[in-house]
Amino acid sequence: MELFGSSGIRGVANETVTPGFCLRVGMAVGTVVGGERVAVGRDTRATGDMFANAVVSGLQSVGCDVDCLGVLPTPAVQLYAERETVPAVMITASHNPAEYNGTKLVGADGIELPVEELERVETALDEDEFARARWDGTGDERRVESGREAYVEEVVGAVDRDRVGGADLTVALDPGHGAGALTSPEIFRELGCSVVTVNAQPDSQFPGRGPEPVPENLADLGRLVRAADADVGIAHDGDADRAIFFDERGEYIEGDATLAVLAASVLGSDETTVSAVTASQRLADVTERAGADLERTPVGSTRIISRVRDLESEGRSVPIAGEGNGGVLFPEYRLARDGAYTAARFLELLVDRPASEVVADVGGYHNVRTTVGYGSDAEREALLAAIARHAEASAGELDTTDGYRLDFGDAWVLARESGTEPVVRIYAEARETDRAHELADELETAFDAALADA
Repeated sequence: MELFGSSGIRGVANETVTPGFCLRVGMAVGTVVGGERVAVGRDTRATGDMFANAVVSGLQSVGCDVDCLGVLPTPAVQLYAERETVPAVMITASHNPAEYNGTKLVGADGIELPVEELERVETALDEDEFARARWDGTGDERRVESGREAYVEEVVGAVDRDRVGGADLTVALDPGHGAGALTSPEIFRELGCSVVTVNAQPDSQFPGRGPEPVPENLADLGRLVRAADADVGIAHDGDADRAIFFDERGEYIEGDATLAVLAASVLGSDETTVSAVTASQRLADVTERAGADLERTPVGSTRIISRVRDLESEGRSVPIAGEGNGGVLFPEYRLARDGAYTAARFLELLVDRPASEVVADVGGYHNVRTTVGYGSDAEREALLAAIARHAEASAGELDTTDGYRLDFGDAWVLARESGTEPVVRIYAEARETDRAHELADELETAFDAALADA
């Protein structure tokens, strides 16, 4: 797939993603998967309304009626699609900076479209093959206001509300001015928690922090946890399909650790979990202890979901899947990333023990993540060539599922091109902090030399 990348279409708004392009996306979706009705939702970005209107127009032009859902988390749009059995288009750039926007496509089952369907949509876009309706057969538009309430009820009803409420937990919440600001505070209050917030006003400029829930953006949340004596801190990305946590001391919890402890709580013998090639050794350890299997895929929810579908069609049980960026799926609930539901499941683990003790079970690893940007095709090619040369000269065991992952037994390092931004990402993990930094620094040095020669 050229357009949809690892998690949908994304780009700088009004430059690489334009209203005209979104109009054509709407036409392609309506032509390939639309049927009679399609839903459209968006996150809080400044260009969201503009792009949603363009998608709606494109859908109407090929004869689809459109349910306009307004600002909602992506998982709330997916819930609506599933309940109404209609496909959906979500206007979002997820964790990307405020100037970005894009689209995610959802099937009538509430699950992101599989690769095969996305390729059909891309083909329609590439070949300009749209089933334009006659003037008197164009679609209608209607506003739907019930999406938030339905989503809150769904999440609250899917976890042990009495158990969580009985623990008298205080939650510090940072939805990052995104769509989760409209639903997550109510969800955690309905679960019986006391809730204190920061960056909880929907705002298209993201004034308090950037949409990505990474440590450098979340200092205010750590301070709020300590000031409020909260039991946990919870942060979302822009469309609230991810959740990242702080412990009761106001210390950041690696997303890989959260995924591992959640997996440990649900995985049984002979079951399978699916994660990306970025998966931490923490998850591998948990899987091995449970007598389960771990399968690695290319990065991105689309690839993970496709593999879960394949495994389930083979009769295999996959109770949990996801990535260490906070994007976790519980397929028995819904085959979709859901930040609020993931957070609610994590709250269940805090009933008996504080968060720091819960994640101590999967401790002992140190992670380094960094990015190297490029500004031209020549620089991109130079970086990719440098990765290949570095891997060829390395003594590590090579995995090319997505990029180049080198496993050294005591540690691993991965370099891969981002599917959503003009950067190459570097991931390293080791038992010792210095070892993780050493592996990442070696790649950065190779990249700096490659860019200097480009």
